Amino acid sequence: MTAADQVDEAGRTSRDPVVRTPYGAVRGRYEHGVAVFRGIPYAAPPFGPRRFGPPEPPEPWDGVRDAGAFGPTAPKPPYSEAFAQYLSDPAVPGDGCLNLNVWTPEPGPGARLPVIVWLHGGALTRGSSAVPVYDGRTFARDGVVFVSVNYRLGVEGYGLFPDVPANAGLRDQLAALQWVRESVAAFGGDPDRVTLAGQSAGAISTGALLAAPQAQGLFRRAVLQSGPPEASDRDKVRRMVRRMATRLKIPATAAAFAEVDRGLLLRTQAEVGRLSSPVLGGPAFGIVVDGDLVPRDPLEALVEGDVAAGVDLMMGWTSDEYRLWLVPGGLLERVDRLGAVALAGAMARCHCGHEVPRGYRALHPEAGTAEIVGQMVTDHLLRLPLHRLAEARPGSAYVYEFAWPSKLPGLGACHALELGFVFDTGEVPDSAKLAGWGTPRELADAMHGAWVRFATEGDPGWQGWDASHPVRIFGDGEPRTAYGPRDREFAVWTADATARAASERAGAAAQALDDSVEDGFPLRMASARNTVARSAELRSVVRRLRLPGSVRRS
Repeated sequence: MTAADQVDEAGRTSRDPVVRTPYGAVRGRYEHGVAVFRGIPYAAPPFGPRRFGPPEPPEPWDGVRDAGAFGPTAPKPPYSEAFAQYLSDPAVPGDGCLNLNVWTPEPGPGARLPVIVWLHGGALTRGSSAVPVYDGRTFARDGVVFVSVNYRLGVEGYGLFPDVPANAGLRDQLAALQWVRESVAAFGGDPDRVTLAGQSAGAISTGALLAAPQAQGLFRRAVLQSGPPEASDRDKVRRMVRRMATRLKIPATAAAFAEVDRGLLLRTQAEVGRLSSPVLGGPAFGIVVDGDLVPRDPLEALVEGDVAAGVDLMMGWTSDEYRLWLVPGGLLERVDRLGAVALAGAMARCHCGHEVPRGYRALHPEAGTAEIVGQMVTDHLLRLPLHRLAEARPGSAYVYEFAWPSKLPGLGACHALELGFVFDTGEVPDSAKLAGWGTPRELADAMHGAWVRFATEGDPGWQGWDASHPVRIFGDGEPRTAYGPRDREFAVWTADATARAASERAGAAAQALDDSVEDGFPLRMASARNTVARSAELRSVVRRLRLPGSVRRS
């Protein structure tokens, strides 16, 4: 600030940047050498008559709207004490929660800089753009216009009701992308060079928007961190709504839910969902196939069709995703103690047979039960779907694995740990809650630099996906490329699927024989012969799996 600057009662100066959006002008701030605009509305407040409905455009305003502070966050329950020690989730009160923030090095229409639009994680029930780890100034410092988005969460955003369209939170994100298309040029961005990026639930959302017909052409590249394209089972989401309705003693309709006090609704949501987790499963909110914005399962649409064929992809996972799900609250030790019971639960969660845990035991004989269960669930939920997507997009997909272990006990390279490195915000206390203090500077430089290069050039700096299965490993020391580092685990699932398919074919043949004979003895003999055949085929597949050099890719 110079002596000539005039300062008003709110601390604003005449040097503050002002940008005009389609709905009115906004005044930001210069911080750390970049311009930042916070809390810009991209849609009207989703309450009152708009509650549970699709987003609507914001009301235009006269004059210049101040954009110096984060806008309201979507209603959400706080993290439990066990998780709050690792994850920050600030809450900003107010109705206008459909807002976004923009960091830019050049707030003017001539810059035409690459753009990143960030969708936060939090299981679609928590999180916001105000989390300090997501500070976009480091991207703006490096020549990228960075936009972070708030969207509706939990039952407000992903409840399934008969009287309103589904996926309200995803529709909010689509509205934000449309705002970016119309407005980002005025902030120095290039609307034709937009990268949509997200982590966890934000990555799942990114995958759904990749496949959404209405989102085609709104972004050129996409980053999926620890979350695959997927659609939740409608009955699973509906059960969450019905359980809440039962507790609240109201009909399971949006009209009835809209009459409930927000605080009571959040407390009820937290009570109903307290036992749901990625490992345990159970009813949970999620994106569903709705025949409109999500016409079919996003992964199937992307793998089997030519949807988003021109979009470059970068995607990956951490080495120990499951540790954030199991370490808080002592679940890791509990799963280890449960032993075979936990393995049976993991098989049910992953819809697989006994050969999957047996294969993991053979590949990792030193691992405990919790690690076997955790890696099985991680592969089922995250790695296998992302692997399928990479296989469908050779040459335009880049895969990474984050392998650096947290300095905090037990966390390893857990879910969300990479965020402080991607954003280069390791010095922020909120990053240290998960990573500890003194994180390696060179690792942040490497990861953040790769994300900047991808948004700018479409190439993060390593080999694109091909038959050799290149995966960039970000761990201790210099980043390196490994070839097929998870192929042996993926092959276990292929073997299991092959064996189960063979069993189903044999079962169908046995049923056909059952239907064609009336005498009990031929029936028993035929069933026995088919059982022997199924067992022999399964043993043959597993033997091939375990032979050196015979790993099959799925």
